[in-house]
Amino acid sequence: MKVVILCGGMGTRIREETELRPKPMIEVGRRPILWHIMKIYRHFGHREFILCLGYKGEVIREYFVNYHWTHSDVTVDLARPGHFHTHQAHGEDWQVTLADTGYATMTAGRIRRIRRYLGDDENFMLTYGDGVADIDLARLEAFHSEHGAVATVTGVHPSSRWGELVVDGDDVRAFLEKPQISEGFINGGFFVLNRRIFDYLGDDDTVPFERAPMQALTRDGQLKVFAHDGYWMAMDTLRDLSLLNEEWKSLRPAWKVWS
Repeated sequence: MKVVILCGGMGTRIREETELRPKPMIEVGRRPILWHIMKIYRHFGHREFILCLGYKGEVIREYFVNYHWTHSDVTVDLARPGHFHTHQAHGEDWQVTLADTGYATMTAGRIRRIRRYLGDDENFMLTYGDGVADIDLARLEAFHSEHGAVATVTGVHPSSRWGELVVDGDDVRAFLEKPQISEGFINGGFFVLNRRIFDYLGDDDTVPFERAPMQALTRDGQLKVFAHDGYWMAMDTLRDLSLLNEEWKSLRPAWKVWS
């Protein structure tokens, strides 16, 4: 099953980092968060990726086109222009399609513009280029197949932006830093979509996938939710980036499902 990753947004809420590079290229542990997301999918057997590029898409293009150069030792023969040899190449077995889906196109339009790269596949996966989780993608895929709906979205419990005080009278008994909210779900990305999704996308590039298309799917009973109660984090702010980097330094970051 091919994996479509939305990489074209401007990342305005983390503008300090996105002035020079697109949000998916912000580094966690010296690797773009996009790399972490792709490693999660590869762990579950998915190796064909379609990246929907937009804002500063050339940075993502250069990263993958020059992947072997930047991750291997290289010998360059200056006497023979263009002649080089890589040593101990540290590549991935991914097939990556870099698709220009427009500078200001919204998410529904980006999905519509990569339709030709899906071939005859009935279903495909979709996610955002800024979120990681310890999600079981095999279970997600099985859930989608079992229900047969047009779309399955992963529902997650977000962390609170504020610390929580556990009080007893006037006494604070505990302080929880950004506790996970246990009630209600939000859209955590990590979708599985059937090709029938293109009937819902329309032809307006200013429409977000998360609004009219998902509302129409809900109205038609064609949107199912896969509940994920484990770890999930979206990199929306500098604080989120800091937390992700701190966790990466730990012995076992929660989203690192690969070996």
